[in-house]
This record gives sequence, structure tokens and C-alpha cells, in this order.
Amino acid sequence: MRIAKKAKFTLPAALFLVFAVPSVTHGQAKPAQPAKKQPAGPSAPQSTHYPILLLAFGNNPDWSLRIGLKGPERLDRPNYPPIPLEPAVVAQEPAADSWTYQAKDSAIGAAVSVHLAREVCTDVVSDPTAPPGPSTGKYTFRVSVDHTQLGSMKGCARIAAELFPKINNQLDPEEDTDKKKPPPPTITKFKPPSAIAYLNPAGGVVLSRGGVKKIVAPAGSELCLSHDGKKLLYTRSDSKAVPDRTIVLYDADSGKSLDLVHGLVRQAFWSSDDSRIAFLKAQNQSWQVWSSPAAMPEAATVFSPQTVNSLHGWLDTHTVLASDMQNAYWLSEDKPQQTVPLLEIYGSTFQILSSDTIRVHPLNPDLLLVSADYVSAPAGSPKDAMGLAAGFFLFELHSKRRTVLCPADQWGRSAEWSRDGLQVFYTRMLSATAAATFRVFWDGTSVLRYLSGTTLTVGQ
Repeated sequence: MRIAKKAKFTLPAALFLVFAVPSVTHGQAKPAQPAKKQPAGPSAPQSTHYPILLLAFGNNPDWSLRIGLKGPERLDRPNYPPIPLEPAVVAQEPAADSWTYQAKDSAIGAAVSVHLAREVCTDVVSDPTAPPGPSTGKYTFRVSVDHTQLGSMKGCARIAAELFPKINNQLDPEEDTDKKKPPPPTITKFKPPSAIAYLNPAGGVVLSRGGVKKIVAPAGSELCLSHDGKKLLYTRSDSKAVPDRTIVLYDADSGKSLDLVHGLVRQAFWSSDDSRIAFLKAQNQSWQVWSSPAAMPEAATVFSPQTVNSLHGWLDTHTVLASDMQNAYWLSEDKPQQTVPLLEIYGSTFQILSSDTIRVHPLNPDLLLVSADYVSAPAGSPKDAMGLAAGFFLFELHSKRRTVLCPADQWGRSAEWSRDGLQVFYTRMLSATAAATFRVFWDGTSVLRYLSGTTLTVGQ
């Protein structure tokens, strides 16, 4: 009994030792089984969100790009019309904070690619929306833009929600949702002309200054108003039997007209500072550019020996633009002559005629405004008595970008810049016997009837 009782008390201790002390014997011990690997669950979904309401910008040359809710919306460059973009695909790259936006140039269909990376950027000198002066700030994104015709541009980007329309998720009960509000005008800081000249429906030469209109001649053509709006040049045909003409100067202050030059002359233009006059004069059956001081027309001399058939105006106080049926010529007193083939400017859409006009943008010599006839009339475009459809387009000399500015359903010619370069005034044919002057912004928006007259020229 004593022995059995002793065993009863020592058994729990033995069991404790068995479970507490690791076994060191290899007799019948089984190797430890590795833990079974649980099956992998579905991977976390990758975010499809991409940055929006951004302003990208760069320098040399200056540019800016707006990235809205769907992607790139508009590309801007100083002294060029804004380029509307049609957003397409947005893809997030393997790098977590990097995106590529695809878009299309709405005017010419060129492809645009925008690469955006979330990294500190200090590559730009100034923010186009910031106050004047150099920028020392750091920006949130680095960006590069590739346009198939304009080339590559690099810069920085920042969040700029203030530049975009307010996003309102709440419905206004008073708003008629069936009616869409017209889009706001894209050009707001334009300056209406205060001095213009044009031909009234009867063919009379009209000068309008500060809203006061005066008929200065019963007939005339090729109007050119000085930059201060006080002096008007026009051409008078002296006889139907002979081709002789007279270039006339009308002075608004004195109310008097003065015959400046007579003979085989036409197309007079004021220089950029109104100190000189350039015009075409025929000698030996060819037209050349002549010039004279505004106060001494009798001292006119040959400006350039180049034979041309059209004069289009001055670029500065020493350079004029002229053309023949093959080339456009930049004729200068202090620079070598430059020549550009008209086919390069016109492309295959427009045909070359001696009656065409080419106007240089008042602030950007790279941008031309060309009035010409179509080779083939666009669908729905009206035609004149000769069966021709007329229009006007913009051409950038450096990039070769060409955009038609005339509305497709209009016949338009004699397009002229406003002095601020934001507006274009042109003659629109309304019927076989009627025409009027219309205005359009340089981005092709806000077309409106301006006055009941034709061949308008802007002075101030």
C-alpha cells in the first residue's frame, strides 16, 4: 500500500517532465511537418485615379496646358490662338506616381501625348498665371508634352482648380436642366477698334472714329488706316479706259484729301510707326515695291528690285511682305531677303490668286492670316458668281501649322487683324448682291455681324 501510494504522487511529475523537456531521442520521433501555405487571395485592385485640374507650363518657348476632368483640354502659347484638345486615354504607368495622357489637336487632328510624374520640379522660370517676376517655388509635378507638329515641350505642373469651372454636384431646382447654357467666351480681354475705315454698300469710302462716321470719298479701294486712326490711304481709279490710278491721303484733322502718287500704282500701306508709305508701282511691265516718307511722297524710291504682284504690308519700319504667284518675300532694308514658297503656306486646300491677301499678326511675325479661295469647296460652303468658295486661314511659319478660321458655311475674304491681334474682321458674302463685315475671334469663336460694309481696315 505504501509503494502504490508513492507511485500515485510521482506520476504527475513524470508527465510534466515529458511535456516540458524536448525529446532528444530519435527512435520513433517523426520529423516536424512544415506549415501549409495558404492559397493567395486576389491582388488588390490598382487605382485608376489620375491627377486633374492641373496647369502644366514651361519656358523657352513659353507654353501652358490645362488638364481637366477627362484629361488635356487646352494648349496655350503667347501670341498664338489657344489650341483646343480632345482628351482620350489616360494610362497609369508601372511607376505608381506616373501617368500618360493622350489627346488630339481639335483643329488639325494632330496627336498629343502628355507625360506627368509626381516629383518635385524646379525647371521653369515663371508660372504664366503668377504675378510678373521670376519664380523660386517648387512644383508638385514634372511634365513633358509631345505634339506631332509643334514638337516637344518640358516643364512643371501644379494643382490649379481656380482655372476650371466650378464642379457642382448639387442640382439647382430653379435651373432648367433641359436647356444647356452657352459656353462662356474664350476671349474676354479684347479691345474693340475705335477707328476703322470701310466701303459702304454704295461703294463710298467711310471713316469711323469714336463712333462718328464720315464719307470721305464716293468711291475707292485698298483702304489702309494709320495706327492713330487719323490718316487714311486709299486707291482711286481715275478712268475706266486706262489703268492709271491715284493713291490718295485723307487727313481726318483737316478734313482734306491729297493726291500722293499717280500712274500705275496701287496697294499703299503705312509703316508700323506711320512715318513712311510703301506701295506698288509698275515699270517695264513689272510691279515693284516703292516707298517714301509720309510727308514727302515726291521723294519715293524703289524699296526692292524684286518683281512682285501683291503687297501685304509692313512688318516693322524696315521690312515689308510681298508676293508673286510662286513665293512670299520678306523684303528688308537691313536684312537679307527671305523667301517662302506659297505652296508651303497654302497647302493643298487653297489655290493661289493675285487677289489673295496675307496679313502678319501685329504682335507675332510668325503668324499669318491668309485670305484665299478653296481648291474644292467644303460641303455646305456658298460660292460666288464664278463658282468659287472663299475662306481664310492661319499659318505658323515655324511649325507649318495651318488652321482654317473661316466658318465652313460662310464665304469670307479680305480678312484683317485688329490691333490687339485677338479679333479678325472679314467680308462675308450674304447673297449675289449683298455683303457685310463680320468679326470672329482668332480661335474661331464668337462669330458675329459687325457692320453693313466691306473691306474693313482697322486703325486704332
